[in-house]
Amino acid sequence: MEILLNYGSTLVIMAAVVGFFMAWGIGANDVANAMGTSVGSKALTIKQAIIIAMVFEFAGAYLAGGEVTSTIRKGIIDASYFVDTPELLVFGMISALFAAATWLLIASALGWPVSTTHSIVGAIVGFAAMGVSVDAVTWSKVGGIVGSWIITPLISGVIAFIIFNSAQKLIFDTEKPLQQAKRWVPLYMFLAGFVLALVTIKKGLKHLDLHIEGTEAYVYAVLTAIVVAAIGKVFIAKLKFDENVAKEAHYVNVEKVFAILMVVTACCMAFAHGSNDVANAIGPLAAVVSIVGNEGQIAAKASLAWWILPLGGFGIVAGLAIFGHKVIATIGKGITHLTPSRGFAAELAAACTVVIASGAGLPISTTQTLVGAVLGVGMARGIAAINLGVVRNIVVSWVITLPVGAGLSIIFFWIMKSMFA
Repeated sequence: MEILLNYGSTLVIMAAVVGFFMAWGIGANDVANAMGTSVGSKALTIKQAIIIAMVFEFAGAYLAGGEVTSTIRKGIIDASYFVDTPELLVFGMISALFAAATWLLIASALGWPVSTTHSIVGAIVGFAAMGVSVDAVTWSKVGGIVGSWIITPLISGVIAFIIFNSAQKLIFDTEKPLQQAKRWVPLYMFLAGFVLALVTIKKGLKHLDLHIEGTEAYVYAVLTAIVVAAIGKVFIAKLKFDENVAKEAHYVNVEKVFAILMVVTACCMAFAHGSNDVANAIGPLAAVVSIVGNEGQIAAKASLAWWILPLGGFGIVAGLAIFGHKVIATIGKGITHLTPSRGFAAELAAACTVVIASGAGLPISTTQTLVGAVLGVGMARGIAAINLGVVRNIVVSWVITLPVGAGLSIIFFWIMKSMFA
């Protein structure tokens, strides 16, 4: 307790610095996922993608990042073990942020899309198990996260496979692809509007104290979808293409329609991601500020100081702008060749999986969801369309994320203990 009273300001400043570093890592690695398919399919240039992501991620993080956040991210450690030694929880949270951010920096430099959620979870598990007690960790939660490595990419891969194949059969493999596109694309727009509205309601708006639940959420999502489809139908009807040109030109024009859809899905995913995953950086930071501010009292919920959300938002934007291009290249070009229609299938499948997982209470990684979706699109074209070397590196990086985060966290935890002892 004396440590918190004597070094409280120093610990808060340290937490703020590593919290910003963690948000930077989220921007460099995780945000790049939402934009990777748009860049890889050439729907957006890398510069446009970064500008759009900066706007929507910051908006999501700042507007819907949460007035109140759980002190212990994902409920993976038992706070009762720290009641008599709250300074250990402060050291642990700072160590976890530093460890997760360090791993994200390494992964981003190598162009590996890893899970920011799993990075911070591994780091928190590491310091709690080795620094305090193995019993301080809720191992069932950790087991659920490990299980999600297989479940979420599989779900999104299957959905992407179905969406891509439906577009092929209904539009691309027909005699008049353009005519069929005008007929079927509004339906895809309805589906996209419905899913993205649900993602925003479930992942974004709940942080704004707009608690839209159950049937009401679906009604709003359907109304949004109808508006999106109607607007899409009007714009597609206005498109004038020469029906007599070669069939290849029809394909190009159909892809242009899907490119517009991709931009919309990317914006919505960026907003939802910003509102949800900024908590990986600001959750532990808010815990430190709360514990120091309450002189060692560990609250179940930590109210956010006014400066924490902007710090997280700016960190995400800085990481994306400086380092995001490497992971964007891996997702967009490394796994399989993407066109706007393929990218749209992957993006929509990822959004569908987020809705399914949040409804079922599954722990989810947006990274693994999107990689699974891109793989599903690749598989629809045959195994030869997938760069298996890149996929192998990605899977290896997923498997080592938890242990690396835990190992680094333990090292930083012991260093902090010896510094303030």
